Amino acid sequence: MPAQNDQNYDQEDDHAPSMEISTLLDNLPSDDLLSFGYYSKSCPKAESIINKHVTKWVEEDRTLAASLLRLHFHDCAVHGCDGSILLNHEGSERTAEASKSLRGFEVIDAIKAEMEKECPRTVSCADILTAASRDATVLLGGPYWDVPYGRKDGKVSNDKDAELVPMGRENITTLIEFYQSNGLNVLDLVVLSGAHTIGRATCGSLQYRLYNYAGTGRQDESLDYRYANFLKRKCRWASEYVDLDATTPRTFDNVYYKNLQDKKGLLHTDQSLYSDSRTSPIVDVLADAPSDFFNHQFAVSMTKLGNILVPAVQDGGEIRTKCYSVNSNY
Repeated sequence: MPAQNDQNYDQEDDHAPSMEISTLLDNLPSDDLLSFGYYSKSCPKAESIINKHVTKWVEEDRTLAASLLRLHFHDCAVHGCDGSILLNHEGSERTAEASKSLRGFEVIDAIKAEMEKECPRTVSCADILTAASRDATVLLGGPYWDVPYGRKDGKVSNDKDAELVPMGRENITTLIEFYQSNGLNVLDLVVLSGAHTIGRATCGSLQYRLYNYAGTGRQDESLDYRYANFLKRKCRWASEYVDLDATTPRTFDNVYYKNLQDKKGLLHTDQSLYSDSRTSPIVDVLADAPSDFFNHQFAVSMTKLGNILVPAVQDGGEIRTKCYSVNSNY
């Protein structure tokens, strides 16, 4: 998606921020494709199996929790939540350059292996990934939300589609358009960006902000000077990792937004949320309100994200027996 001039949208009402409070019930799927009791009879242990494995893996490597959230986002952002990011074949989304830092595939594979023993060909990989991202959020101290089920696994996965997912350098207009193309709004953009309250990024994704930014010969001026100096010391190698939240990286809270107010947004897309008039008021509200307010909004937006479905993909979908390959490969 090409970048466009932000000024084109400065005065458009369609993009004006709104803080109308949504509820989880507002975001139930309207076409009956999904339901909360979908597996109540066919696989009643589905959620407990998912939770057991996510808990085990996150206890062993806490960084996997944020990785599962990111994996879920990358899945839903391309052709809806259909598990296409999990397919591992030449030319798939998973093999794309944009996906090379994605992690957590082994968690989903482990869940699916037990699920096939308990309920063969019943629980989709897309549903497993959606629920796993919820459970990972809870393990980090974030909110719980009920997940409706019934997603089908898609059979198509193209590496070029993975390049559509935002990578941290986009302007706000491009991000708004991307979110709107998936049925999400400006509030969802700012709230879901709050997932960066936990997790890490590679230094290679931000080094350009530290030296000769945009040909100025200086660092990005939207970055706090002391924070930039810290990052220069931390990021001598592009392969190194740095926390997305500079202040409370191990806690799921709203401090991410306070960091943006202090010019400590790690990625360009993070800090741009506070420099753009369409998103900065929402940042201020989320930063100044109690963390419970952010937690509620995060649950609402994550529900909306998980409910992104493409009818054509769902109609032609399947229940994979292994998440990394379509059934016809066996």
